[in-house]
Amino acid sequence: MSAKTTATKWLETLTGSLEQKKQYKQSMARMDALPEPYRVAAKAYQRYFMYYGGYLDGETLVTMVGDLADLWERAAIDGTPIREIVGTDPVEFGESFVQAYAGRQWIDKERARLSDAIANAENAEGSSDS
Repeated sequence: MSAKTTATKWLETLTGSLEQKKQYKQSMARMDALPEPYRVAAKAYQRYFMYYGGYLDGETLVTMVGDLADLWERAAIDGTPIREIVGTDPVEFGESFVQAYAGRQWIDKERARLSDAIANAENAEGSSDS
């Protein structure tokens, strides 16, 4: 294995796939190139998705952001009004969009931790009743 390959594997282990980073940056550049008001809407959803989605795997995030760029590019080309896309509740639209993507989220770890803590508390409660 060459030094370059070893370094690349080590770097990707620490920071994630370089190819995924490249794809993510390309999708962000596509959103930056959108005309107003589509750029504002796309960037607002991208920011919201980073907080709401909390994905651990880069593949899910890259796919979702790419699809988001596709959506807003198509809307800009067609001249579709923003409200026609997002409806009356922009939060509901955003959360439905995110839920369409399967992937491990940050909250999954905390859900498991909460369930384990309650199970441990329940077990401790049962053993103290004896």
